[in-house]
Amino acid sequence: MRWRRRCRTYRRHRAALSFLDIGPQRSAHATTILGVCRSGEVAIGGDGQITFGDMVVKHGARKIRTLHDGTVLTGFAGAVADAMTLYEKFEVQLRDAKGDLRRAAVELAKEWRTDRYLRRLEAQLIVADAEQILVLSGEGDVIAPDDGIVAIGMGAPYAVAAARALAAHTSFSPREIVTEAMKITASLCIYTNDHLTLESASASPVESAPPAESDETPKQRRKRGKEGVQ
Repeated sequence: MRWRRRCRTYRRHRAALSFLDIGPQRSAHATTILGVCRSGEVAIGGDGQITFGDMVVKHGARKIRTLHDGTVLTGFAGAVADAMTLYEKFEVQLRDAKGDLRRAAVELAKEWRTDRYLRRLEAQLIVADAEQILVLSGEGDVIAPDDGIVAIGMGAPYAVAAARALAAHTSFSPREIVTEAMKITASLCIYTNDHLTLESASASPVESAPPAESDETPKQRRKRGKEGVQ
């Protein structure tokens, strides 16, 4: 009898609080962040909408950041305070790893799994440089997509589908793919607007070293040139 009364009490309280729509899923995913990495170039874009339950409270939020002198890009989805905490910790790991993106991501994932405080954070991160793009999930996993295209947030399925189609059938750059795919996502997902924040980075071209100066005198060079003529 006692457990029956408890079940009835639980159902009554759950029904009374259902109108509040309490839960991490809505706050953790009500956005869209898309990243594309191909041909030595990477771009990450995100919308600017912030929702509180079913109400839009901000249109121009910035969810994309740059690190390591602009060579590393990050984008977050989730509760802002949680996401910024993870962003700051990733920045520390990236500095300790001297810019090694994969090593920094793995170290952050280890800390995420072992730290009891971090395990309660509701956020996801996309981190990328010109050569690779990774997702840090809420469970402390590090995921590297096969095709260099990844998205997080409520509009992720729309964004990934649009980006893959554009990558397969156009010669667009990652920046152009992200721009067009996010426009499509904004037209389909009610939790995504068309206020796009976009950052991109590319691999620095390798500069050729200047030719070494010779110690030969002009007379020796002329003599060597005559010897080489048949």
